[in-house]
Amino acid sequence: MNYDVIDRGDKLSKQLAADFHTLAAARGLKRNEERPETVISIGGDGTLLQAFHTHIDRIDDIAFVGIHTGHLGFFADWKADELETLVGMMAEDEPKIVRYPLAEIVLDTSEGLSTYIAVNEFTLKGVDNTLVAEIDINDELFEMFRGDGIVVSTPCGSTAYNKSLGGAVIHPSIDCLQIAEIASINNRVYRTLGSSVVLPQHHHCDIISRKDQRLQLTFDHLNITRDDIRSIRCSVSTRKISFARYRPFPFWNRVREAFLGYELK
Repeated sequence: MNYDVIDRGDKLSKQLAADFHTLAAARGLKRNEERPETVISIGGDGTLLQAFHTHIDRIDDIAFVGIHTGHLGFFADWKADELETLVGMMAEDEPKIVRYPLAEIVLDTSEGLSTYIAVNEFTLKGVDNTLVAEIDINDELFEMFRGDGIVVSTPCGSTAYNKSLGGAVIHPSIDCLQIAEIASINNRVYRTLGSSVVLPQHHHCDIISRKDQRLQLTFDHLNITRDDIRSIRCSVSTRKISFARYRPFPFWNRVREAFLGYELK
C-alpha cells in the first residue's frame, strides 16, 4: 500500500508522523507523497481538510484516515496511543470504505466560471457591508437575503458552523446540502425563511449578487475575496470523499461524544 502523511505541524503531531513512517516501513507500507492510496491525517479536523485539498485532484483514488492529537474530531477514528494498532491493521486488513458527499460551488465572475469543492462548508459574507443577494432554488426565486452571510454545508459539515446557526445535524450518508442564514435582516423588501433549508442531491441553489459588493468566500479553510461575482451555484458534487474504516465508529457516537459527553453503559 502507498500512503502519505499530513500532520498539523505541532510537536506531538510531527513526532507521531515520524513514528508512523518507522512502523509503516517495518510492515511493508510504502510512503508515496505523489500517488498515495491512503492519506493519514495527524492533528484535528482542520488537518484532514488540509489533506483533502492537498490531494483534491486525486480524491477519487484516495481514502483518508484520521488520527487526532487534541480533542475528538469528527474525521478522526484513532488516538495518538493507537498508532501501532492502526499500522498493523493497515498492513493486514481490508478496510471498509465509506463515501460521503461533497459540495460543488461554481462561481460566475467577470473572468468566467470557476469550480470549488468543499468537504464541510462554503461560507459567503459581505466584506464592507451586509450581504445582499437573491436566493434561487432550481432556477426559481426563493427569497431575497440581506444579512451577515450564508453557509452552505454538507452533511459532514452539518456539525460545524451550520450547527452553531441552528441548522440540523444530518447523517453523512445522505446526499444533500443545507443552507443556513447568518444574521438575516427581515423587512418589507428583504424576506427570508429564517430557518435552514435542506436540498437533495438533484436540486441546486443559486446565490445571485444584487449590488456591487466585495464578498468573502470560504471553502472549508480556504479564503478568497472578490468584487466581480455575478452568481454562485451550489449543488451536491458528483465526487465524494472516502474514508478507510478499520473498525466501527458510528456517526451518532461521534455526535454524542462531541456535544453531549455521555458514556455508554
